[in-house]
Amino acid sequence: MKLSKRGEYALRALIDLGLAQELGRPLLRISELVEKERLPENFLVQILVQLRTAGIVEAKRGKFGGYSLARPMNEINFGQVVRLIDGPLAPIACVSQTAYARCTCPDEAHCGLRMLMLDVRNAIANVLDRYTLADIVEVTLRKLRRDKASFHLGDACPLPFGLENIEPVLPARRPGGGR
Repeated sequence: MKLSKRGEYALRALIDLGLAQELGRPLLRISELVEKERLPENFLVQILVQLRTAGIVEAKRGKFGGYSLARPMNEINFGQVVRLIDGPLAPIACVSQTAYARCTCPDEAHCGLRMLMLDVRNAIANVLDRYTLADIVEVTLRKLRRDKASFHLGDACPLPFGLENIEPVLPARRPGGGR
């Protein structure tokens, strides 16, 4: 299984939408996503249409329009999104749960390659199905909060909507070295 550019961009866009929502920006313009992720706009629009059709994101038209999450983040599973965008997780069709096709080996039940690829498929599925968008947004925000002190005015900001609402994890140091 190899995550396509389409799959990667879909996951990155969803993470950005989740981060924005957590920081009080439930709606992001396509231009903000394009700028932050440095993606081709037409390609991203196609991806977002696919996510909208699946009920994962919503689109609002107009001057103040943009994209937002259509469901709670804890209901958006990474395995589900990867399958939607890239298809089955299985590296070969004879181990796929959603797109099974008999392989060419004469004894599928005793095929060592099939057994190995089934383990690979199960490992990938177990990891991707275990994580929701809420999990990844939480981890990302935790790291952003921890690293906030390293951002300087001239640095590229990792979010198109700024870091104003990110509170540091630890209280600021008081003069004299105390907390």
